[in-house]
Amino acid sequence: MKLFRPRYVDGQTLDIGGVMVRLRVSGRARRVSLRVDRVRGEAVAVAPTAPRLAEAAEFAASRRQWLAEHLAARPAPAPGLAADGEITVFGVPWRLWPDGRRPRLEAGEAGRRLLGCGEGAVDPQLVARAIRREAVGVFDDRAGVHCAALGVAKPPLALMDARTRWGSCTPARAGRTASIRLSWRLALAPPSVADYVVAHECAHLLEANHGPRFWAHVRTLVGDEKRHRGWLRNEGASLHAVLPRVR
Repeated sequence: MKLFRPRYVDGQTLDIGGVMVRLRVSGRARRVSLRVDRVRGEAVAVAPTAPRLAEAAEFAASRRQWLAEHLAARPAPAPGLAADGEITVFGVPWRLWPDGRRPRLEAGEAGRRLLGCGEGAVDPQLVARAIRREAVGVFDDRAGVHCAALGVAKPPLALMDARTRWGSCTPARAGRTASIRLSWRLALAPPSVADYVVAHECAHLLEANHGPRFWAHVRTLVGDEKRHRGWLRNEGASLHAVLPRVR
């Protein structure tokens, strides 16, 4: 047992044998734990209290090889977006056309183009805004279809950009209306995967859990969910590498 341990602070970054580890304090944590942030390319060591950050650092050091292997398997960063390049939205490729700053998807004689995404050069923020607007309409349509199949009213739908979840649902309760939130980045995933997440959250309007009845509802809507869950588990991190968070 060590009599003296280095003092660490929340948010501190350590270089442990070439692996970058960020220390975090979480009041929700019950024990020291590790996770890999595949988007930022770093490990995160979590402790329930600040005094236990030293324990978290030691735990990370003991698992350095495991962390290195998992970080090495993360998706490669997406190449920069270039004028006349393409980005795929709900399975359809759109050519990037930086001719101003009024981003929009437009299909016409010139083909499918994402117009207004910059002044001469592509601005990723403008690309993201155009995709967000498209996502709202598509998600709302699919939620309407799924809610009708389940026999429930479609609640208001909003977008989010969380790193660790693709959607959330708040069922209706006394004095509280139902709502659904979905990650706009699902527009960059295969359409069937995005539709699965919409169906998943709609099913929560009836079952606020992940029990057998909940999964029965999901399968009624989209069939076997395992392949969609597998895609998100294996490829989901790549959706965060394509575009920045919208400011």
